[in-house]
This record gives sequence, C-alpha cells and structure tokens, in this order.
Amino acid sequence: MKINSINVKKNSFITSKKFYIILIKFIIAGGLMWFIISKIDPEAIVTSVKDANLYLIFAALLLMFLNLYLQFKRWRLTCVNVLCINENKKILNSLFLGIAGGSFTPARAGEYFGRAVELKDKTFIEVSIATFIDKVFLLIIVTFIGSLAGILFIKIYYNVTIFITLALFIVVFTLFYLLFILITSKKFWSNLSFDYLKSSKRFETFLNGLKIVKNLDKNYSAKMIIISFLQYWCYIFQFALLIAGFSNHFRLLHYLWASNLVMFAKTIIPSVTFAEMGIREGASIFFLTKMGELSSVAFSASIFLLIINIILPSLIGLFIILKKNNA
Repeated sequence: MKINSINVKKNSFITSKKFYIILIKFIIAGGLMWFIISKIDPEAIVTSVKDANLYLIFAALLLMFLNLYLQFKRWRLTCVNVLCINENKKILNSLFLGIAGGSFTPARAGEYFGRAVELKDKTFIEVSIATFIDKVFLLIIVTFIGSLAGILFIKIYYNVTIFITLALFIVVFTLFYLLFILITSKKFWSNLSFDYLKSSKRFETFLNGLKIVKNLDKNYSAKMIIISFLQYWCYIFQFALLIAGFSNHFRLLHYLWASNLVMFAKTIIPSVTFAEMGIREGASIFFLTKMGELSSVAFSASIFLLIINIILPSLIGLFIILKKNNA
C-alpha cells in the first residue's frame, strides 16, 4: 500500500509538472503574439526605410546570425559546465524559448521560464542559476566598457576637469580588475555553495541548486569572458550600422560610442517595460541628438535593433513552441 501511495504521488507530481510546462508554453506563445502585433507598425517601418541605406541595414540583419551563434556558444558552455547538458538541439531550443519568453516580460524575467521549459530534466532553480551565470559575464563587460564610454561622454559634453576624469578611470579599472580576479578564482565559485548555511531548512532548495556551480573554474570564466566580449561588440556594431543606415552618414566611431552608451544606459536603468521598450529608444535619442543626429534616426535604429535581435529570434521560439506536441 505504501509503495502504491508513493507511485500515486509521483505520478501526480509528474502530471502537475507537465501541466505547468504546457501552461508556460501557452503563456509565452500568447504573450509573444500580443507583443509582436502591438509593437510592429508596418507603415512606420516602410516610412523609416524609404531614404535609408538598405545595404547597411541588411548588413546589420546578417550580424543577427553571428549574434545568435555567440549566444548559443555562451549558453552551451554554461549548460555543459553547470547543468551537465551537451545536447545541441535541446540547448538551442532552450535559447530560443528563452528569447521568446523574455521578449514580452518586464526585465526579461520570462527568459528564465522559457529556458526551463526545454530543460525539463533540471529543476527551475538550477536552470535559473545557470541562466543568471550566463548573463553575468556579459553584464560585467557591458558595465565596464559602458562606464568608460560614459566618463568620456561626461568629459567632452559637460566639460568635466581632466583630474576628475582620470580619477574616475582609475576607480573603474581598479574595481573591474578586482572583479576579474574574483570571477576567475576557483575558490569564488566553490564558496557560492554557501556550505556554512547548508543546515538552514529555509534556504535548503536554493542552496542545493547552487551546488551546480562548484565545478566552475578559471578556464570556464576565461571562455565566457571571450565569447561575451565578442557578442557585445557584435551587438554594438549592429546598432552602429543601423544608425549609419538611417542617417546616411558614416561616422562609425561616434556611432560605436553612442551604441556603447545606449547599451550601458539600458543595462543600469531598472527595466520594467517589455523588451526594454522606451528605455533603449529614449537613451538612443538622448545620446545621438547630443552627437548631432536627428531623433528620428535614433528612434528608427533602436526599433530595428529590437526587430532584428528580439522579435525575429522570438518568432523562431514561437515556432518551436507551436511545433512541440509533447509537454
């Protein structure tokens, strides 16, 4: 009788888990459809591309594939080292479902649920921790380069003295050097398991999930930094090409600088909007108009960046959701 009771509970848990996975799929699919329909205005797109340099816009579109490839390499490296998963198809599906789930949720929170849908054999906490670690390296690079770009922007456009500028540069380099030493240390990842709290029942589930980071080392951190760095500049170059395409100018250094500033602003400003809508556009208009470009150019470039890097990959995620019949 006891064995039957255990089996009933186990089957009930599996059924419940399948139900929630199906529910998350429907929420992602429905939310994504609403997001795309509400954000794309065909007339506005046609108007914005009439006088644009289509070759540059097409070049930015082609970079989407490199961007996605680097995202996949980053997520695969984390899946192999953190979650012990090395099935490329499963990892790729998880990536696209994450992009789809994050596209219509504030602060891209849905990305955690989206990635977990495909990785059913792992707990949500484990996938969430892996996703967070995957994002941390890119976040560090964005913050570091963005801080330097921001200091330079303040120096040039607000006439800050050279002494303050140099002091800020030294502070930023020192802080990020210490952070780099920290994340490349084996001891840092081992200590994240918080062994001294393992007796705490309150945090038991979360702490058990953190044990998956114990195997991370300097080799993993170095590879993640390199891939994240390449992906970051791919994104920045995309944005610069779009600005050049809509402005019909080719002030590449200015556009790369502006792209860094927009990325930095989008990262440090708490996102409560869908797919950071509004924050990216507002930051683009602010920085680019300061540099002498039209606000319409900044707005069009940021909207097309949204379409290329979020909406198009999200459609692939939507296709995966609709295609999958099993929970």
